[in-house]
Amino acid sequence: MSSTRELCHYIGGQPVRGASGRFADVHDASSGAVVARVPLASADEVRHAVATAERAQVDWAAWHPRRRARVLMRFLELVRHEVGYLATALATEHGRTVADAEGDVQRGLEAVEFAAGVPHLLRGEFAECADVDVHSVRQPLGVVAGITPADSPAMVPLWQAAPALVCGNAFVLKPSERDPTVPLLLASLLTEAGLPPGVFTVVNGDSVAADALPVDPGVAAVGFVGAAPDARRVHGIATAAGKRARCSGRAKHHLVVMPDADLDAAVTALLQAGRGPTGGWCTAVPVGAATATALVAALADRLRELTVGAAHDGATDLGPLVSADAVRHARDHVETGVAEGAELVVDRRDVVVPGYANGYYLGPVLLDHVTADMRVHHEDVSGPVFTVVRADDYEHAVRLAGEHGDGAAIFTRDRDAAHDFSSRVDTGVVGVNVVAPTTYHAFSGCGDPEQHGLAVIRFCTRAKTVTEHWSAGRGPVAAADPVACHRAPG
Repeated sequence: MSSTRELCHYIGGQPVRGASGRFADVHDASSGAVVARVPLASADEVRHAVATAERAQVDWAAWHPRRRARVLMRFLELVRHEVGYLATALATEHGRTVADAEGDVQRGLEAVEFAAGVPHLLRGEFAECADVDVHSVRQPLGVVAGITPADSPAMVPLWQAAPALVCGNAFVLKPSERDPTVPLLLASLLTEAGLPPGVFTVVNGDSVAADALPVDPGVAAVGFVGAAPDARRVHGIATAAGKRARCSGRAKHHLVVMPDADLDAAVTALLQAGRGPTGGWCTAVPVGAATATALVAALADRLRELTVGAAHDGATDLGPLVSADAVRHARDHVETGVAEGAELVVDRRDVVVPGYANGYYLGPVLLDHVTADMRVHHEDVSGPVFTVVRADDYEHAVRLAGEHGDGAAIFTRDRDAAHDFSSRVDTGVVGVNVVAPTTYHAFSGCGDPEQHGLAVIRFCTRAKTVTEHWSAGRGPVAAADPVACHRAPG
């Protein structure tokens, strides 16, 4: 008997079998075995899913914001009881170690915790001016769609969905077809928490579904996280169709290491940021030749000690990548980097994991003397490929850290240098002696680039201003003076 599961979409608060006749295999990244088949939605199925969400959103929007928040609070408790199960499913399909997978779930829950406290941010403003009253309210958009990557199948969907839901929107998620189980489990838990049927939808698919969502007439806003070229394409499609768009492409994160830095702390931060299936986005930028030599030696020693193994093995430091294509992609960037002049310091590409000959493994690689014009530096690698771009001096490092990236960090014991760097570096997030937590950026023209905080609430709502003119004792007046509220009383 086959153990391969057939997955479904999640529409109207329940699993719905795919109707397109198209499927994709879902693999156990550690063994390469097929563990599930996921349906790939047609454009008609996407239309049906969005229409179902539209109908459900009307009643959901009428709920008091505090009542909506209570659903998210119950969801938080349910997920906390299922973290182990969710992490195991994530590790199986994605290749992260179970511990790292638990971290992905937890970072998603932090977004839900924020969203549960949002109701007070949905308050409007009021101005009383003579006999003209003006007040504003924030109202939901309708249906918000999210297209998310394989890298973080719990965190990124929850980043996008939780604020949209608490603001009164319905949410339609198109997750990666490579690791779809966790989004489906989250959908079921939201229903169990009391979310009305149809308010959260999962429509599985490939590029057909991803292209249909941004142009669907029922979708008011689109969020996208993934490769930068795809982010630009989705943004162009969505905005041309009159949608709000918040499209984020993977960016490089530069970690500047000053001569006075705690070298062990810097190396540990690089390892935490750059290993595993989401690696390849953090570049070390040591300042000065002596710093570079010491950093490369220390990092190389640590990379040679990492245990590469199955995602569920407690001894594993570095699990497999998500697919064979991901392995080929990372290998191609390593080969291109060497051809372009980078020095291959550590090369564990051909690591063998006993008992898992068909798994998607790539051991850690360290490239030194990388330059800013190399593909391995300015393109997404998504694998444990560590790169070092040497800076001649501090000013050079500041310039490098602002190129091809959104995030930057500086490791130093000099508080003045840290403050200067934080002020001057041209990035959206900055860390001091810690890697800043964001690996995605929105490029110019993509609307509101932020994934968290007040900005995402503004993205998920529209402001409405109401002006009222009442004449005492005579009922409403036909037309109000449009500038009355700006005049001083008397």
